[in-house]
Formats: sequence, structure tokens, C-alpha cells
Amino acid sequence: MDAIQQAFVVESQELLQQMEDNLLQMEEGQGDPDTINAIFRAVHTIKGSAGVIECTFVVGFAHVLENVLDKMRAGEIQPSTGLVELLLACTDHLRTLVGCVEGEATPDEETAKASHDLRQKLQGFLGVPPVTAGKTMPTEAESEVQASGGGMMETDNWHISLRFGRDVLRKGMDPASFIRYLMELGEIINLTTLPDALPDASEMDPESCYLGFEISYKSDADKARIESVFDFVRDDCIVHIWPPHSRLADFIAAIEQLPEDTMRLGEILVKCGALTPKELELALSAQLAASASVLEASGNEAQASPAAHPRLGEVLVNQGAVAPEVVEAAAVKQVKVAEKKSLEARLIRVQAEKLDQLIDLVGELVIAGASANLLAQRSGEEALVEATSVMSRLVEEIRNSALQLRMVQIGETFQRFQRVVRDTSKELGKEIDLVISGGEAELDKSVVEKIGDPLMHLVRNAIDHGIELPEVRVASGKPPRGTLKFNAYHESNSIVIEIIDDGAGLNKEKIIRKARERGIISESQTLGDSEIYALIFEPGFSTAEKVTNLSGRGVGLDVVKRNITALRGNVEVESQLGQGSTFRIRLPLTLAIIDGFLVGVGKSTYVIPLDSVVECLELTAEDRAIAGRNNYINLRGEVLPFLRLRDQFEIADPGGKRENIVVVEYAGQKVGLVVDELRGEFQTVIKPLSSIFRNIKGIGGSTILGTGEVALILDVQSLVTFVSSQQFRRDKTELVRV
Repeated sequence: MDAIQQAFVVESQELLQQMEDNLLQMEEGQGDPDTINAIFRAVHTIKGSAGVIECTFVVGFAHVLENVLDKMRAGEIQPSTGLVELLLACTDHLRTLVGCVEGEATPDEETAKASHDLRQKLQGFLGVPPVTAGKTMPTEAESEVQASGGGMMETDNWHISLRFGRDVLRKGMDPASFIRYLMELGEIINLTTLPDALPDASEMDPESCYLGFEISYKSDADKARIESVFDFVRDDCIVHIWPPHSRLADFIAAIEQLPEDTMRLGEILVKCGALTPKELELALSAQLAASASVLEASGNEAQASPAAHPRLGEVLVNQGAVAPEVVEAAAVKQVKVAEKKSLEARLIRVQAEKLDQLIDLVGELVIAGASANLLAQRSGEEALVEATSVMSRLVEEIRNSALQLRMVQIGETFQRFQRVVRDTSKELGKEIDLVISGGEAELDKSVVEKIGDPLMHLVRNAIDHGIELPEVRVASGKPPRGTLKFNAYHESNSIVIEIIDDGAGLNKEKIIRKARERGIISESQTLGDSEIYALIFEPGFSTAEKVTNLSGRGVGLDVVKRNITALRGNVEVESQLGQGSTFRIRLPLTLAIIDGFLVGVGKSTYVIPLDSVVECLELTAEDRAIAGRNNYINLRGEVLPFLRLRDQFEIADPGGKRENIVVVEYAGQKVGLVVDELRGEFQTVIKPLSSIFRNIKGIGGSTILGTGEVALILDVQSLVTFVSSQQFRRDKTELVRV
């Protein structure tokens, strides 16, 4: 049950996110039948899964919510702003209830009261009067009867439709045992055995089960308890359970979904007391009318689609309700839907811990492969060198495939901010549209998990500080609705995430004045635009005139900077006063394994991430003479500042007479790194550094070479930033002219 419970929690969280996304689309006026059906399916799946683990507090709440959505599907309730608000609140509450399941606890008094209050509001849409003051809260069974629109059918009994799967007997299950178990919980009023699934005698398999039952059942048990009878065969059978006085719409769906002929099944339901003849006539009439209406409108499949039952389609055509082409189009679309479901069925869930373990093993394999390759080269055996070369190629392919397993689309993270933007903008009285592009860009799941908090701070900052109130925007000639954009794209071996708003922009004078007041910069210090904007990431820095629930306390952006730097990334800011701001985050695609370029300085070995290497060239004696004390050279008419790693890391080992420059680039800025030796490409498994190296600038990690030695991985970002911040006093144009 622990494994089933964990699977329920994971699946429910995904379904609730999908439900929230669809509700936000509905609020924007996109409440088409497909969206409503998707919301209904999410709640229905959560309810069914909760029944498997006997989680009655989820089942009871989801059932009432499901019935409201069912009325929306039938067109009896029209989407409205108030209803969407209520459904979003119900989505949040379901998250809370699922959280109780994850924590293996029952809802506390406050949560139970919230369930009751939301149920009362939902039942208002179902026409059920609210519970009066002093009356006790209804039981689960009572809530189900009330929420179903009780009294619409005459029967006082439960009704169970049961179709066993073909493999039930092979798995050691006895169909009769489930019938006997039902008798322990209540009384079977009527049981009809359906032989429709029986094949011809020549085709019958004695090990296969062809049984089906329609059962009229009397019991005081609730629905979750009755459903639990079939827990062991839930995946191998079709079972539908309706409480007393259920709605006719439920039986319309049953007649459509079950495999028997529509007319024959209706007769069986009448025979076992589930329906009266009049109710059957009304159900079939409603079914035909709904099918004709849906098909004439769009040709889309629906619960009552004739494509699902050839006989129903034939009846519709014969009655002149729809044209044959419409039925054929519906059938074609249904085939496409089935193909999509088949594709989804081929997907499997893998625990993140297992993927992490796989990546760790691949990393060790890369190190072992490098060691074997080195030993083969030293041996001089051509056959061995060739074999290790093939192995290295295969290891590289395994590495790439393993890393690809952890890649997820950034769009999934972007979509989660739809609700944040909606709720926060309403709280502040602003009108903001969220536009997402580049959501298909992929990056490592471990990076995605850590980028959520920085993005949240930037989004809330843009909504609170950046985008103005509608009346302010109109006064400045802007549309009243502001726009917040998320964009992502790949650049080299990195991903760039942009958060763009069309708000007021950053006031440079105000930032400088605040920085001087706090002593961050001196009165005489002159800064460029990028340096001014970088001040907003200082701890405790804020230009807000007043403190709000969202910002103004000087916390947030320093957290953004710290978290992104910890991911080996950086954040840049561009802004134009009155026009808006752009926050641009650059991150590595993965934090596990990279392609590196080995260089030597004295006896030390360093690794430069290969994706940042532009070219390599020799630092000649002539170049050294021209540069003198100035650390830059003329690279084909371009000023290239350089940094000697020997000086940066205070390496005392004497170097050779020859020096080389490795030209690296980060965020469009080129810098040269002067080294003694160029040692070629190397697959690099990134190992974290100890905390004692935390304050060393220019080092981003370590790796193990094939020889067993440790090499340090250079942090190109910090080195480029360090070199770019140096003041070059010589006239650069003079150097180019020379």
C-alpha cells in the first residue's frame, strides 16, 4: 500500500496542476468542451485512485466537485468568474487533502471545516439547500446522495455494473468470491448474468473469463467501502457503482460505455430494477439528442459519441439526426485519441533517485574509461588502443543518453506561474497577461528543481515593482493591461531564461542614490549601466517607498543572485525607464557531466568547459613585448584582455618558454586565459568542492583524471567577470592601430 499511496500522491499532484492550468484557460474565455472534459477527468481519476487506497476524505470531497463538473459538461451550468474562483479554491483544497495522504495523517479540524464550506458552495450549484445552523455535517454517503441530485430516479438501491477482464482467472481470482464479499456488506436484490461476451465454442478459451453482472444492491456502506471490494481486480475489470437515487445522466454514460448493445443493456437495467421503462425511454432519447447536438456542432467525440457504439451511430443516421460523414469523422478522431492514449501507455515512471544513481554510475564509468584509455596508449598496443577508443565512444553515447533521461522542458515550470501571476495581480489591483515562449527548451531536472525559487522572486518583483496600475499605464500612454513574458532558448551548452515586463523600468538615479546612502558605493564613484543594475542584487537593497506583502524589505533579489550563482549561472539586467525591464538568467544544461578542455600550468592541471572555448593561439614573444604590463593583445583588430592563470592562482612552479592563450567567451564577452600547455578534450565528471574552497574565485568544481590525479574545473563566468572589471587605462584605439 505504501507504493500505491506514493503513486497516488505523485499522479494527483500532476492532475491538479493540469486542472489548474485548464481552469485558468477557462477564466480567459477558453472554456470549450475539451477543457471542461479534461478538468472532469482529472477529478474523476483522483477520486477513483483515492478509493483504491480507501482515502474517504478525498473521495467524498472529489465526488461533490465531480458532480458540479458533470453538470458543466452537460451544459446545465455555465462557466462564470465566480464558479472558476470556487473551482480554483477546490483545486487548492484537494492539494491540501492529498498532502494529508502524503503525510499519512487525517485532515485536522480546520481542514475538515474548509471541506464542509466548499461542499456547501458546490452544492449550491447543484440545487441542494445548504445545511442549516446547528445541523450536523452530512456523512460521506449522504453527501454523495445529495450531490447526485437525489430523487431523480425511483430506486432505493445501489446499482453495480461489473465486467470481469479476460485474465482474472489466470491471475488466481475467483469472480464468485467478490459476489460473496458483497453479500457480507449488504443484500443483493437482483443479479443478472450477462453472457454477451461469450465467443463461439470453437473460439472459447477455458482459462479466460467472459462473465459480466448487473447487480441491484442494498447496503448501508458508503461508496468507497463498496468500491474497496474490487480493489484486487480494479485493473482487470470494468466496474461502475451508483448510489440510490442517482442521476439519469450517470446511466446514460453507462449505457454508452459498457460493451453490450445499447437497447439490450437498457432492457437489463429495467429488469433488475435500476431503471423504470419510462426512465429508460428518457435516457435513450437524451442520449440520441446529445450525440446529435455534439456531432453537428463540431464532429468531436463525446461521452455519447456514436463512434463509440456503431449501433448508436447507425440509429442516429437512420433517424436523420446526423449525416454519415459526421459519424465517420467522429470515428476517425476517436482512432486518433486511442493512438494518443496508446503512446501515453508506453511511458513509464522512474523515481528521481534511480536516475541520480544511474548518472553517478555513468560518471564513474567515464573516469574508468579515461584510465583504461590512458593505460592503452602507454602500452603501445594498437589493438588495445583501438578497443579502448571504441569503448570511449560507447561510454560517451551512454553518457549523453543518460543525461537526456533527466532533461525536462522548462515550459512545465513556466506554466506553474500562471496562477501566481493571476492571484498576485488581482491582489494588487493590476491587469497582467503572462506570455510564454520557448517552453520546449530542455534542461536538467536537478536545475529545474532549484530554479523555481529565483523565478518566483523575479516574477513577484516584476508584478509589484515593474508593472504599473492600470490608471498609471493609461496616463503614460500604455494599454491598461501589462504584459509579463517568459522566454527560454539554448545558447551554446547553456540555457537562457528571460523574464520581460513592459512596466516602469529601473530608475538608475534612484538606485545610485540609495546605494550611496547605504555606503555601497562612494560619492565620486562612476558606474556603467550593468554595474548600476547589479546593485539591486545587494543584500538588503530596496528602492521601494513602502513595504507590501510582496516586497519592500530588501530581501529576494540577493537570494536570486546567490541561488543562480550556486548553479554555475549568472543573471543580467537590461532596462529602459518607462519601457520595462529584462532579467536574463544563464544556466548550464546539466550539473553532472560536461565536455572539458585540459590545460596545464606548471605541474597543475585545469579543465575549461569546452562549450566556452572559442579558439587557442600562441602568445608569442612579440605579443608579450607589445602588451608589456597591459594584459591585453590585438586579436585580428579586436581588443582581447587576458589573464595569466599562473598569477591568478599564485603558482610558483617555473613554466616553459612557450605560452598559449585559450580564448573563452561568456555572455558575449571574450577573454584570454594564458596557460603553459594545451592537453586536449576530456570528458569531465563534476565533483563538488569542499567548503574550504568556497571563497576561491575562478574555481567551479573538480574532477578525477585517468591517472587518478585531481584537476580543478575553472569557473569561466567568474573569470570573465573579473577580467572585464579591470580598468585598462591605455587608449585601446592606439593598441589596435599598432
